Amino acid sequence: MTEYAVLIPGNESRWESASDEERAAMYAKHGEFHRLLGERGHKVTGGNELTHSREAKVVRNGADGIVITDGPYAETVEQLSGFYVVDTDDLDDLLQVVGVLAGAEGAIEVRPTVDHSSGTA
Repeated sequence: MTEYAVLIPGNESRWESASDEERAAMYAKHGEFHRLLGERGHKVTGGNELTHSREAKVVRNGADGIVITDGPYAETVEQLSGFYVVDTDDLDDLLQVVGVLAGAEGAIEVRPTVDHSSGTA
């Protein structure tokens, strides 16, 4: 099996202003996504919803040592709002299932992770 990260961007201000019904509909889409993954033989091994990017800390090496600042790494409208880690032998089918979220979230990025256990990157 190959491991993939399913990276979910989101407009944080839109999410903050969403009604309870809109949020419930979005969570229902994630439930459908999770159900379809299991039914089609994909295995979720990790992931989570992320807090607002204003709660992020950015760590950099500066001339005087470690520099820690508040806020997101990149100032953009869309921020990484969550992720899944999925093991699968069928990338094409995984991409079709990701379409459930893409309709609700916009564009979703799916990227293989690096397998260090094989000795190659």
